Amino acid sequence: MAETLTLYSYWRSSAAYRVRIALNLKQLSYVTVPVHLLNNGGEQHADEFRELNPQESVPVLLDGARVFRQSMAIIEYLDEAYPGVASLLPSTARERARVRALAQTIACDIHPLNNLRVMQFLERDFSSPAVERERWSRHWITEGFRALQALLGDNSSMGLYCEGDSPTLADICLVPQVYNARRIGVDLAAFPDIVRIEQQCLALPAFEAARPENQPDAPATPA
Repeated sequence: MAETLTLYSYWRSSAAYRVRIALNLKQLSYVTVPVHLLNNGGEQHADEFRELNPQESVPVLLDGARVFRQSMAIIEYLDEAYPGVASLLPSTARERARVRALAQTIACDIHPLNNLRVMQFLERDFSSPAVERERWSRHWITEGFRALQALLGDNSSMGLYCEGDSPTLADICLVPQVYNARRIGVDLAAFPDIVRIEQQCLALPAFEAARPENQPDAPATPA
């Protein structure tokens, strides 16, 4: 039985969104501790939080006294530590490799170029206005989605989800990235498999409950 699980999260963080989906798919109860990434210069930079995570980022998961950082590591920990419900990685080495490759295409190649600290650096050090920062984000998401669409559509193991007919780590990464793409106006017409899988996922209660707008720290009228 799980000890008390505590998730340090921000409602709009893609990485925290991934962990929320994983927790829900695993049917694990958890307590959310909001960390506002913008208030007072960013609560993630406060001394108290820096002691918890020297990277000054969310998510952070506490399982009892144990501290886990980095969304991908957290998700694989949850899958291994709580194996009873909804395996998030397939059973064969080949399938696991494909799922990890798809997930890392998003988590390693797309997301880091568009996260908050990169946008803040572009604004602060290069005086880049919002319109240019959004153009930057749209470019790198579109480039990444072109590759992802090709990887999905060119493989017969794609089913209802990225790999087969059950959601995996790849889908957990996909949905938050599509959320970000929609938010900044990326044209998704060229990515039919990505959109179809996103909609398939969002029909599941675990994904619905993890949506940013459904979080306790989400504002009443998101900007």
